[in-house]
Amino acid sequence: MLGLEAIELTLGAFRLRVDAQVPRGQRVAVLGASGSGKSTLLSLLAGFLVPEAGRITWQGRDLTRMAPAERPMSILFQDGNLFPHLTVTQNVGLALRSDLRLTDDQTARIQETLSDVGLGDMGGRRPAELSGGQQGRAALARLLLQDRPVVLLDEPFAALDPGLRTEMVRLLTALWQERGLTYVMATHDLRDAERSCDRIWLLQEGRVVLDRPVEGLRDDPPDALRDWF
Repeated sequence: MLGLEAIELTLGAFRLRVDAQVPRGQRVAVLGASGSGKSTLLSLLAGFLVPEAGRITWQGRDLTRMAPAERPMSILFQDGNLFPHLTVTQNVGLALRSDLRLTDDQTARIQETLSDVGLGDMGGRRPAELSGGQQGRAALARLLLQDRPVVLLDEPFAALDPGLRTEMVRLLTALWQERGLTYVMATHDLRDAERSCDRIWLLQEGRVVLDRPVEGLRDDPPDALRDWF
């Protein structure tokens, strides 16, 4: 269980207040307009921000003041955050060693993971030589090598065309099923939330105003989501 227990954070005039839980293995979409607090919430979970009140827990362990690198979480940013001067293999290898002094075993693990995401023959290329979808796959491979049970996704499909969105959704779903990961995905697109997740949180002005399963959402849309259809 990933817990956000009575979390409070103030940033200037904005205030985030969240009390919610994500069962292990569940995929939650945090839906909201720009400025609603989606990225702020992910930054709190990742450890880039520390709340003024409340606790963040995983399996009962308090993570609230734990450094980002020590948390059982990986984050995938919208732009993939790949270094242009490094090859795909090197970019992915940063998940294992920041100095890239990789052992033969680590190099083999990188190659296996690249194959898992469909980039098995592209390790020697640089990001500029990849399509947008391939860059997303490379960033995902790096995240997977960190081998952490919670995955934070910050608008992962926003820069992709419809075909690439479908491809990434399919890949993330397969990896979720295979590894039993827990996802928290920030998005402003209800369709992405429906295709990728089991549950939706609607965030408005720093508060979760709706928490419900994706299943049956269109059959009985709540008032708070009617404008999103």
